[in-house]
Amino acid sequence: MTTLTFLKDVTHDPNTAVTVGTFDGVHLGHRTLIKKLVAEAKRINGRSVLVTFNPHPREVLHGGHNTVGLLTTIEERAEILHELGVDAMVVIPFDRDFSLLSSQDFIQKIIFQEIGVREFIIGYDHQFGKNREGTIQTVEELSNLLDYNVHLIQAHEVEHLTVSSTSIRKALVNEGDAALAKAFLGRPYPLTGVVVHGDKKGRQLGYPTANLRIENHRKVIPAHGVYAVEVDYEGQRYGGMLNIGIRPTVTNSNELRIEVNLFDFSDDLYGKKLRLRFHDRIRDEKKFNGLDELKSQLAQDKEDCIKVLKTLY
Repeated sequence: MTTLTFLKDVTHDPNTAVTVGTFDGVHLGHRTLIKKLVAEAKRINGRSVLVTFNPHPREVLHGGHNTVGLLTTIEERAEILHELGVDAMVVIPFDRDFSLLSSQDFIQKIIFQEIGVREFIIGYDHQFGKNREGTIQTVEELSNLLDYNVHLIQAHEVEHLTVSSTSIRKALVNEGDAALAKAFLGRPYPLTGVVVHGDKKGRQLGYPTANLRIENHRKVIPAHGVYAVEVDYEGQRYGGMLNIGIRPTVTNSNELRIEVNLFDFSDDLYGKKLRLRFHDRIRDEKKFNGLDELKSQLAQDKEDCIKVLKTLY
């Protein structure tokens, strides 16, 4: 199991393969780097350590005015890294004081002295330290002094587009393009929430929905629309159709609702935790001419979602 460790609790071990970055999403580009990290740790019979930050550095550096939507929480990142074979994820609390640390001091005092390093894996465009002045050149210049090896990882491309956390956020927020996000991430985009009481309009239409309150308010919420999703609940996985939006046919409120209809499911879910996995966006949210037209569309939506989900198995 990947251990989630804060810097103050880390154990020093010079026989370590290490990489550094935010790694939000742990997308395909990240995975190329992580695969190398794990391989190098095995080669030297040492441990693999991924160093990351919380909160996202841009939130601190821009004084809270540039809140970054997260593709993965710290806990989700640790879970994915475990699946990829990483031994430990070291979380550094990112604050103003830490942001003033130079790249040289970061490598010498944090990576070398506190964590330990023999193999340093770094992305081709990674920048770090005060004013982001640290680059691959900084890492290489210090390698002779501190006696570690440097491994440079190039950009990863999907459908001729460079994979990045920013491109995935834009795909989800601007277009609700869950399929593209899935391709970039290498897995469906996850969103976890707790079921709360709604107005039961879905039940009246014959499609009862679980109204979700999202656990982490920093998580990216995809664009309004109807999505084909899988839902994890108490160790079981169910197909479902999800609506994100303001439900203009049944209410005049502008309150955002995230509601999912689970297929072949009838138990009480209030207070329960559900994890959504986004596979594809079926259509835009729109206002219909009455409940009969909406009900007819919901039947079509369910059919379309089932078709998407059937292709997974």
